[in-house]
Amino acid sequence: MDRMEKLVINATRRTVIGKQVKALRRGGKLPGVIYGHHIEATPITMDLRDATRILAELTASSIVTINLDGVQNAALVREKQRDFIKGTLRHVDFQAVSLTEKIRANVGVVLTGLSPAVKDFNGVVVAGLDEIEVEAFPQDLPERIIVDVSVLIKIGDGLYVRDLKFAAGVEVLDDADGMVVRVTAAAEEEAPAPGEGATEEPEVIEKGKKEEEPIEGEKK
Repeated sequence: MDRMEKLVINATRRTVIGKQVKALRRGGKLPGVIYGHHIEATPITMDLRDATRILAELTASSIVTINLDGVQNAALVREKQRDFIKGTLRHVDFQAVSLTEKIRANVGVVLTGLSPAVKDFNGVVVAGLDEIEVEAFPQDLPERIIVDVSVLIKIGDGLYVRDLKFAAGVEVLDDADGMVVRVTAAAEEEAPAPGEGATEEPEVIEKGKKEEEPIEGEKK
């Protein structure tokens, strides 16, 4: 389990909404909203440069402290909106959480190492699950799940959810038989379906945790 030091984003309550938010962005500010444990949906403003630097270090299961006018709130990043052309952040949603209540989170899978099956048998490493759902206290959530593929010796070898090791207090919710990674012969590598391709959108939305129910926030 990979953990990180405490990260703090300073924020203030935001009174402007709608078209007036554009002026904030021009002034180097980042609008957002925080909602969740014992806090109503509250529009906030952050420094764009500082928030961008800190958010770049976070994964979908990272805890970040939102210092809102002197009150610290442990939170998870629920959604990030970016300008499609510039790549800059436009808006961020945070969910405040209680450190004494367990939550569900999707933790990203990161493959590392070199499989001997690739080197010796010209195998192809095929990724299965790119994230795994777990339940734990927020402070116990792993930042990421590191999977070493060097244990995959021959063609057909694979690792499944049941093969992964988690710290005490982390309960895995995904099917134990879910495939995380497998080595196949080169001929088995799947080709993209005809007509598949990226579609340009005016903005990029990155979502963090799976939403259990829709949350009403600010209209962008």
